[in-house]
Amino acid sequence: MISVSEALNHIFTLATKLESETVPLAQTAGRVLAKDVSARLTQPPFSSSAMDGYAVVNAEAQAGMTLKVIGESAAGDRFQGRINSGEAVRIFTGAPVPDGADCILIQEDAIRDGGTITVRENRDTKTYIRPAGGDFSEGDVVSAPRKLTASDIALLASMNIPEVFVTRKPIVALIANGNELVMPGETPGPDQIVCSNNFGLKALLEEHGAEVRMLPIARDTVDSLRQAMDLSAGADLVVTIGGASVGDHDLVHKVAVDRGMALNFYKVAMQPGKPLMAGTIDGIPMIGLPGNPVSSMVCGHIFLRPMLNVMLGFEPAPLPRETAVLTRDVRQNGSREHYMRAKVEISDKGTQITPFERQDSSLLTILGQSDALLVRSPNSGPLEKGSKVGFVRIS
Repeated sequence: MISVSEALNHIFTLATKLESETVPLAQTAGRVLAKDVSARLTQPPFSSSAMDGYAVVNAEAQAGMTLKVIGESAAGDRFQGRINSGEAVRIFTGAPVPDGADCILIQEDAIRDGGTITVRENRDTKTYIRPAGGDFSEGDVVSAPRKLTASDIALLASMNIPEVFVTRKPIVALIANGNELVMPGETPGPDQIVCSNNFGLKALLEEHGAEVRMLPIARDTVDSLRQAMDLSAGADLVVTIGGASVGDHDLVHKVAVDRGMALNFYKVAMQPGKPLMAGTIDGIPMIGLPGNPVSSMVCGHIFLRPMLNVMLGFEPAPLPRETAVLTRDVRQNGSREHYMRAKVEISDKGTQITPFERQDSSLLTILGQSDALLVRSPNSGPLEKGSKVGFVRIS
């Protein structure tokens, strides 16, 4: 049995960055930028007004002064002339500032009377001009790798970027295993349960950048497992759920080895999630997850998410570890690293974390209420309320 950090290091050796592809900008939400992008223009491309009002010469916009309105500048339709002494141009937010003007007199500070305006007392003296290039300049770079958010995509669009290079989505073949499993919507037999792990892991993997093929449930026979593995052909990663332990009906390890699997490790000193294995078959990584619902999901966070990150072009690294203060006492930990389901709250007291009392690896209701995993080191002693602990976020 190896430690979590050792298991992660092994998994990182199995993961390699995938090739990139060109994708229209409108299809890049959540994709990982694979190549730096440079702005094709300057934004704004001209000095523009930040308010509705009048473009004026600031020195002449003193209280009580009257200025002649000589035209209008609107977004997409600029004033073509130049402002001279004693003149003003009606202007709207986003419109180009006319030559000669160095200030926007906001409309609340101007009294309009036909073709003239008079400056009010106690006017706002801010200039309200957005300078050319105030946001970004031509050639400014958005660096890769980067998971593209809605804000990133808006920025790239304003940089006049119609398409970008992104890392291809890893294709993950997901195989649930067990005679006891039926699909949601089916009627379980007296000794069966509804399969949940594959649906949870599919959602988790897709959320973090993968394209998932959820294959038919493999039964506890060599032939059924072989057929399922045949269907995984073409995937970048094969993930099995269940059957990786040492019972008489746990056949995943046997079938994988018979198919030429080069085993990197088997069993990890963690709770939940001990019966975990990893290796390659014909150069394709394969991860065997435990069958308990919570165990498989925890392993999905701790191992599969970092593995996907490497495949998408990020540096090998575990999930970020944060610190919080315990809201209740926690008893001594056992010999395995423990990932306790917990709830994090941020308030004026700082970041606090509350682990749930019930930690059985079959309790999906507790996982559903959790947004973090409190990490306990092997053989660590009891902790009192107020102690600082490490955790990883899972939502």
